[in-house]
Amino acid sequence: MEPQIATGETSDRALWTGRVLSGLVILFLFVDGGMKLVPLKIVTDTAAQIDIPATVGFARLLGVLTLASTILYAIPRTSVFGAILLTAYMGGAIETHLRIGNPLFTHTLFGVYLGLMIWGGLYLRDPKIRALIPIRS
Repeated sequence: MEPQIATGETSDRALWTGRVLSGLVILFLFVDGGMKLVPLKIVTDTAAQIDIPATVGFARLLGVLTLASTILYAIPRTSVFGAILLTAYMGGAIETHLRIGNPLFTHTLFGVYLGLMIWGGLYLRDPKIRALIPIRS
């Protein structure tokens, strides 16, 4: 018997789970990006600790990149492009934490956790994404 591919209509439960997951990511990234735009002292202090430029200009650049990518992710028509940009951004964060030897599960893999939430939320609310990445049963 051939395996079934789960790509059909989105159930209400999956749709709302995806919306909540995506909403949590969007909320977190808006707060994160906003903190970098201001920038709060903790942002420049942390930048110095993780060996990236600890300047107001660099913090604001990261804030703009975070917010722009998050806005694209939040808009249904551009959500896949936003997810791709956010995935790339998370990859840079992962590399930074690997390079300086931060703890694996709390710091280094945080970008992986966020990436899974980004794509998981999109997967649950968008049947086109499920068609691209089918889970066979």
